[in-house]
Amino acid sequence: MENFVLIGVFVLLGMLFQRLEAFPKDTPQVLNMFAIYVSMPALILLKVPEIVLSPAALVPLLVPWGMLAFSAGLVLLAARIWGWPREMVGVLLLAVPMGNTAFLGIPMVQAFFGPAGLPHLIIYDELGTMLIFTSYGSVILTLFGKEGKLDVGGIVRRLVLFPPAIALVLGFAVRCWPYPPALSRGLHNVSLSLVPLVMTAIGFQLRFRLRPKVFAPLCAGLAIKLLIAPLTALALGRILGAAGPAFEVSVLEAGMPPMVTAAALAVVAGMDAELSVALVGAGILLAFGTVPLVYTLIHLTR
Repeated sequence: MENFVLIGVFVLLGMLFQRLEAFPKDTPQVLNMFAIYVSMPALILLKVPEIVLSPAALVPLLVPWGMLAFSAGLVLLAARIWGWPREMVGVLLLAVPMGNTAFLGIPMVQAFFGPAGLPHLIIYDELGTMLIFTSYGSVILTLFGKEGKLDVGGIVRRLVLFPPAIALVLGFAVRCWPYPPALSRGLHNVSLSLVPLVMTAIGFQLRFRLRPKVFAPLCAGLAIKLLIAPLTALALGRILGAAGPAFEVSVLEAGMPPMVTAAALAVVAGMDAELSVALVGAGILLAFGTVPLVYTLIHLTR
């Protein structure tokens, strides 16, 4: 609970910093870049040696792909029933299946599962969310973006050169050799900067603006992302006998709000900008209620 409260404190600080002239408008970008290039690689290098390559490791690898098919199917069904315009459907297909599994996922998993949950999160995020973003996300941007074409090769290059991805590969390459104590301490100390940085950046970017036309798709998208998808994963998993930290972390990750990067690319591609921004902002705020709810249900069904 203390860790969860700390998350809220940094979000509130970010919201406060919005109003202070001392913090420029690009403050969130600077904080996020430091997190991507320094804090996250340090955390990944620290936790990859703790990943146990067993059948349980397949769970956080497979769950995000299952949630992709399930969420995209529900979005298409809802769009057909309510007749939403193409630019809104594209936003929902891009933002709803892909969650904020790193920036928000890491502090949430730490808060509820402790450091032991992070190796499972790394598999879910790097081999699930990021690969989905590169493959499926490229297709959606191509089909629903105004340009009608996308530099897939460029996206693949960015993924390969993405610092957390490089750290993941490096971590697996050296996982057989224990780190010197000084290096482990250094990685640990640097990784501690991740939560304050990303949660402050998230708070800085929160906005409260909404027009009636986006209310229905916004509610449907967030209902799928924050509740229907994770609870479906939990129910199916329990029916099939799934248990253990790998499964439970995967369920919690499935309930993370929409990915900020996916929503931003939807805007760049000419899709509905207002819906994109609302999905991210409202999703993050609601996640402070829905994620604890999902965790409570995980705990009750053990």
